[in-house]
Amino acid sequence: MLASHSKIVEISEFGDERGFLAVLEQNKWLPFEINRVFYIYKTLHGVRRGFHAHYKTRQALVCVSGSCKVYLDNTIRKTDVLLDSPTKILILEPNDWHEMYDFSDDCVLLVLASHLYDSEDYIRDYNRFLEVYGG
Repeated sequence: MLASHSKIVEISEFGDERGFLAVLEQNKWLPFEINRVFYIYKTLHGVRRGFHAHYKTRQALVCVSGSCKVYLDNTIRKTDVLLDSPTKILILEPNDWHEMYDFSDDCVLLVLASHLYDSEDYIRDYNRFLEVYGG
């Protein structure tokens, strides 16, 4: 399988004394069509979420409030990404095993996905992930 690389993109914000506005636009900031939107919130201290990769779904993760960390593993690189600004977007490719953790009390993690939910698209077993993307 062709490996893509997850990356952070910074989007522009506009603001004045009334507040701020950040805009995500398909085909400008988001390299895919949005077919599903969900958000994670009220995650308890010490809880990790995710523990999977995908066969086809691409995602954009943004903390619209608070912060969290995302562990990424594409079998070549293992890294942690801090999402702590509504202008910092993680474009998450299917070939990245990911785990979200260290959620602040006020964290709201918004996820924009390229595909509708399909349980068959999830790789939930790490050994299977290595078989698929380990080369």
